[in-house]
Amino acid sequence: MSEKKIHEDQKYIEGLLQNNSFIIQAIYDKFAPKVINYIRQNSGDSDQAQDIIQDTLITIYNQASEKKLELTCPFDAYFFLLCKRKWLNALKKTSNKEVTIKEELLSKGDDAQELAFETDLFGEKQALFTEMFNKLGTACKDLLTATFKIKSMEEVAESLGVTYAYARKKKSLCIGKLTELVQASPKFNLLNN
Repeated sequence: MSEKKIHEDQKYIEGLLQNNSFIIQAIYDKFAPKVINYIRQNSGDSDQAQDIIQDTLITIYNQASEKKLELTCPFDAYFFLLCKRKWLNALKKTSNKEVTIKEELLSKGDDAQELAFETDLFGEKQALFTEMFNKLGTACKDLLTATFKIKSMEEVAESLGVTYAYARKKKSLCIGKLTELVQASPKFNLLNN
């Protein structure tokens, strides 16, 4: 059983996590032109490409901070594949007709494909969670948001001006409602298959 080796490009993931402006600028300088060119060649423009790049960096940041993302392939291949997937998804959402893509042959390792898929799936699940979270009532959203930020339920109850017992009971009901909304969504089964 061979352990996958962390790629030296992990520095880009670490730089994003630390909000290192030099690393972030290096990502834009080194990797963005390829993405912009690809999107321009495939029914997009520079502004759309910048949006895709920004969205991809946010997704990578979120996954790295929540799931301890470890890069086992070059950042270039991983980043490009993620941007490409996001662009294809954007095209599919805005068009009812078949999308023709000008493919360029790249030597992409399996690791890059696998990591890009995992990050893309993570982003889709996060988007579904946010969409359903926004459907909750204000009281549930406030309570759950407080529990995301504050670990102690006693402190959460105090910050919201309610009793500890009420906060615990309400949290349980709100999580139940959120789970129900997520599982009832047609996207849920697609993301879990």
